[in-house]
Amino acid sequence: MLAEVAPEASRRAPRAAAKATAHRLSEVEAHTIVRLPVALGEFARVLGGGIVPGSVVLIAGDPGIGKSTLLLQIALTLAEDRRVLYVSAEEAERQVKARALRLVPTGQAAPELYLLSETDLDTILEQIDQLTPDLVIVDSIQAVSLQELEGGAGTITQVRECAARLVAAAKASGAAVFLVGHVTKEGAIAGPRVLEHMVDTVLYLEGDQFHAYRLLRAVKNRFGATSEVGVFEMRTTGLVEVPNPSEVFLAERAVNAPGSAVAVTIQGARPLLVEVQGLSSPSSFGHPRRTANGVDLNRLLLTVAVLQRRVGLHLAEQDVFVNVVGGLRIDEPGVDLAVAAALASSARDRAIAADVALIGEIGLSGEVRSVPQLEARLREASRLGFRRVLVPWSLGGEVQTPPGLTLLPAHTLREALALLELTAAARSTSNP
Repeated sequence: MLAEVAPEASRRAPRAAAKATAHRLSEVEAHTIVRLPVALGEFARVLGGGIVPGSVVLIAGDPGIGKSTLLLQIALTLAEDRRVLYVSAEEAERQVKARALRLVPTGQAAPELYLLSETDLDTILEQIDQLTPDLVIVDSIQAVSLQELEGGAGTITQVRECAARLVAAAKASGAAVFLVGHVTKEGAIAGPRVLEHMVDTVLYLEGDQFHAYRLLRAVKNRFGATSEVGVFEMRTTGLVEVPNPSEVFLAERAVNAPGSAVAVTIQGARPLLVEVQGLSSPSSFGHPRRTANGVDLNRLLLTVAVLQRRVGLHLAEQDVFVNVVGGLRIDEPGVDLAVAAALASSARDRAIAADVALIGEIGLSGEVRSVPQLEARLREASRLGFRRVLVPWSLGGEVQTPPGLTLLPAHTLREALALLELTAAARSTSNP
């Protein structure tokens, strides 16, 4: 297979430019970043406080997850007093207008929002020069192309060169540029990996299409914290921010139900309380199933192995299922203890007390290991009415405990489950 070759004009040697001169750090003038305000507070949180002029943001996610809807909402709110160019390379202008009418209240207008249905990048760049917008949205980068390049839209050369020219246009004009990116079936951004290096910020819109909640996660941000998360709810009128996601995720929790545990996790700088459900049942097949929904499968396998080897819980002939309620995806190891407790609760048919939350990572020796930002987790648990929190022993005496909250420190997973068994035995309504 022949490699793609850039045109002759792209391979020419660059013109001679003035030589750069090194400066002392103390001599470099510092500039305060003035961000464009965003009406959606959760979106602004993920960006680091607002949209930075001249920045390039890549937002990716599964088809139909809400990327175009979210960006059109941003465009509609910003276009009240800022000029916005929305480039739709996959939809006609009338389709974008129809979606906009569903998103904005009756009578609300966006006087400075310009729509352009175009796939030719040269035409898009001409419009940017003519309109001088504050924000440009290109939906999507895999659908635009340059006529001078060989290959169709979406090829490696096309995506790389189109992105490079849009980045250059953003830096030259001061307009912020948002690029929508497709993802592969594995969930990675389609196209060359260099695309993620070229932009200033990379955002992922995550969620289950069968659930209403969406998580906007920053995995790269030159102007803010990485791994920051914003929570939205998908409605017929668009994406609505969820300012108190912990309350939402625990709203339908069944109290005193075996197989349910509350984990206190950290998503970016925000603590979240989520319900982790575990279920074990006798296997009908020769190889028991291990199914993880919302947690990493490899960590589930590790947790099951520790439960069997270090605690003596017989799961070798049991199908094991773990689910994070609400369609969330949690990758941090601080939920290990909740996963283990939910499985033990299901296997022994004994509920965990409703006022207990769990925090901790599990090691291969069965030890309960420390996790970061414990005080923030404890404050969130106390705010939602929890009275006891199971924590690693190493951190039990080193943190400020909120009033009314009791810590239950444990060295090992066996100790942690013993504490939960005593608590459950006193309060459980199920059979022992």
